[in-house]
Formats: sequence, structure tokens, C-alpha cells
Amino acid sequence: MATAGKRIVFTGGSGKAGRHVLPYLTSKGHTVLNLDLIPSEHSPSIYTLKTDLTSSGQVFNALTSLASPAEYSLPAHPGPPDAVIHFAAYARNMLVPDNECFTSNVTQTYNVVEAACKLGVPKVIIASSETVYGVCFTQDRDESLAYDHFPLEEDYDCNPMDSYACSKLCGERIARTFARRFPKTEIYVFRIGNVIEPHEYARDFPRHVGKPETRKRNAWSYIDARDLGQMCDLAVQNQKKLGFQIFNATNDTITTTVPTKEFLEKSEPGTKIKREMGEWEAPLSNRKIREVLGFREEHDWRKYYKP
Repeated sequence: MATAGKRIVFTGGSGKAGRHVLPYLTSKGHTVLNLDLIPSEHSPSIYTLKTDLTSSGQVFNALTSLASPAEYSLPAHPGPPDAVIHFAAYARNMLVPDNECFTSNVTQTYNVVEAACKLGVPKVIIASSETVYGVCFTQDRDESLAYDHFPLEEDYDCNPMDSYACSKLCGERIARTFARRFPKTEIYVFRIGNVIEPHEYARDFPRHVGKPETRKRNAWSYIDARDLGQMCDLAVQNQKKLGFQIFNATNDTITTTVPTKEFLEKSEPGTKIKREMGEWEAPLSNRKIREVLGFREEHDWRKYYKP
């Protein structure tokens, strides 16, 4: 393991985003334990500890676990991890009834953040969602299916109407609450855009780019799952004292063939553009994570799909 490597507990590593983030983290020299209900088929070398995150006892125990049975050979127990990354959740509405989605997601986040803070874990990253900006899962009424302004940035007044997004906003507030109570633990929230896996460019981007009206709910933005891995690594490695922070986790550019300002003025004429935007800047802007954590996009959609 590289000298700079950290010990990381990652929840939900067997899911769509996690299956790409886990190998990225290990490629950077980190030791990772995956907490999930099923092993990661994409990272069989990473140990999965089957954990019910709605059980606070299981969470406390899992965060003090060895990273794998091989660590019984260590001279002493290594103690709590250097970082906890919490991605586990019901990933959208309509997987289970709304009350179960809300209750489970909020309870999992509370248990993970509380345990990490009380165990003295220095860094926690939790997954929030693009849906908190209030359009993705809104009921389709003209006055509801609209953004207040562009770009969508972290100080936006989020007011969604669906249970999933509400659960994510509650998770953000839980993180902020514990960061105030336990100032030695830094907590970063990632508002993750529509996650794109490598094979999905050929399958989905002809429609995404060719019919931009279908992408309004995602603000014509996305995050490549591998670039999300880079963001997690940057957050874990960051040495600045930032306390509690929210970052949009998206790629740099809009998923259209028309520059951003021209596209928004034509398709969303009633929505104000509050600042000068980059020529191709994504409406769900990642400017903060680029400027604060140093994110540099590696997987521009144009590398994989030529409209």
C-alpha cells in the first residue's frame, strides 16, 4: 500500500456508482472495506462486510472492523478508519414505498454519521443527490418543472416535493448538525448528478444529446462514475480544514451540442442566468469542487459519443 494510502470504510460499494469508485480508491493506494448487503462483483478483492445500516449497533461495530480477515495478522487492531464514505441508500423513488425510502435513507445516514463522529473518524463524505434541486422527481406541472435560476450551485434554495430528495436533504442536515457538534470530523456532502457508467455512453447518449428535452430533470448534466472516484479520493486526501461543505459532483460540461447560454436562453427563456457561465459549463455546475478540491475531469462525454 502506498504511503499516502488511507483506511476507508465505504458503504454501498456494490451499487452503480460504488462499483467504479472502489477500484479507483484502491488504485490510489487506499485500503477499503465495503459495507453492503451483497459483495461487489466488480471488485472481488475488496472485502464486503454484510451490514444492515439501519441498525446503529451494526454500524458502530462495522466502523471498527478489520478491512479483511487477512488483517488478523497485524500486530494490533488498527482502530477506526481514516475516512468513511457513505453511498448506500435506496437510489430513487419507486423502489419501495415512499415512507420506507425516506425512513431507511435517513436512518442509514444518521447511523453512519453519528458512529463516525463519535469514533473520531477525521473525514466523512456522504452522498446527496441532484434531486434536491427540485425538478428531477417533481410532478410534471409547468410551474413545478422549472429551476429558479442557473447555474445550480450549492447555495441554491432546495425545495423538492418527493420523498427521495427529501431524505437526501435530511441527510445533509444530519451531516451539518454533527459537523457542528464534532468539529474535529470534517464532513463533505456530494450532490451527485446522474451517474453514467462507461457502457452507457453508446447506449444512452444518442437520446440524451439528440433529445435534450429528455434531460431537463437532470439539468443537462451528469457524472462519470470514474470521475466520481477521483472526487472521493480528492476529498479523502484533502488537507485543508474545511469543516462542513457541500459540493456538486458533476462533470464539467452540458450534454448538448449547443453552448450553454444559447441553449438555456432558448429552452428556458423564463429562467434567469445569475452569473456568466463557461461556454459549455454544465447547468448543475461543478465550479466549487474544481476550485476547492482540485477536481480535473478525465471523462468528458464527447470522448465516448460523437453526435
